[in-house]
Amino acid sequence: MTPPESFVIRAALPGDAEPLGLLDRAAWSPLHAVTPAPSEPYPPFFDERHLPEDYLVAELGGVLLGYVRVGRPTPFPSNAHVRQIQGLAVADAARGRGVGRALLRAALAKAAADGATRITLRVLGHNGPARALYEAEGFTVEGVLPGEFVFDGEPADDVHMGRSLV
Repeated sequence: MTPPESFVIRAALPGDAEPLGLLDRAAWSPLHAVTPAPSEPYPPFFDERHLPEDYLVAELGGVLLGYVRVGRPTPFPSNAHVRQIQGLAVADAARGRGVGRALLRAALAKAAADGATRITLRVLGHNGPARALYEAEGFTVEGVLPGEFVFDGEPADDVHMGRSLV
């Protein structure tokens, strides 16, 4: 495993849109995606609901290795203390090098710095590698929606996980 110091975690910039779009399309997999495989014409990576400031990226030598998106799960004041991981992707060539873990830890730190006291996420039940990472970083299963999605005729659970930031 490459030590985390070999890459940098930073806030995304508007100019990252094209490489992030390429990375996102290349990382698409039925293991984690609830949307169909990407096809042309590709939508812009950033839009009015997905702003650069919502993303942290891992970069090495000018190459983006992965990203994590952290946002508010709802616009309600009663939920303002919660942040949600709304996307995490790592380029195939960067897997197994600690990029996903570093991005997740940076997301936790960003959420806490923004005043959040809790963070949540959703993961497909059959995505064992992601679930293991989240559990190793202190997330616990808080709910399961059995068979919430169906892929090629097979049901998949929607697993809700969360943890405290205090």
